[in-house]
Amino acid sequence: MKKLFFASLFTLIGLVGYSQASVAVGIKGGLNFSNIDVSQSAGVNYNNRTGYHFGAFTLLKFGKIGLQPEILFSRQGSQYKIVATDFEANFDYINIPIILKLYTIAGINIQVGPQIGFLSSAQAKETVGGITTTTDVKSLIKSNDFSLALGLGWDLPFGLTIDARYNLGLSKINDSVGSLDTRNQVIQVSAGYKLFKFGN
Repeated sequence: MKKLFFASLFTLIGLVGYSQASVAVGIKGGLNFSNIDVSQSAGVNYNNRTGYHFGAFTLLKFGKIGLQPEILFSRQGSQYKIVATDFEANFDYINIPIILKLYTIAGINIQVGPQIGFLSSAQAKETVGGITTTTDVKSLIKSNDFSLALGLGWDLPFGLTIDARYNLGLSKINDSVGSLDTRNQVIQVSAGYKLFKFGN
């Protein structure tokens, strides 16, 4: 695995040397403000759940255009209440967005791209009268989630980055027959740091 990693790294460096591109590798993390969009929810109000995300990215930049694949652990879900019972849906994903970045001025960029998520865990918490019970609901949630990421970013000096994105769920996440059309909606605010950079 180490040999494959270094071989790929030196290949990228070689490609950068023969082009006007640059390659950067970094880490990022931040907050999620997530919810689920449920059709025909019979008046139930779904509220934002605050979670977090963290991971790594690679940025390939060609002038004013950048391509940034990422791998992120993302804690998502929602909160809602039915009569006197409070519910909390906790979904953990390994997300892989492929972001196209269009640079304007001073490192400010517009971001758009697809994202695929792989469900790692899913739990439902139910609180009645101060007593909370937790149920594993992974079998009821689809293992894959497809989203469209839209956002703005700012590449600051010294390798710092700031991103704000809205991930719009394109696929249903519920897996049971006859269930409601349920999709993820996530606002992400991130800060990152470029650990290595090669090229212009």
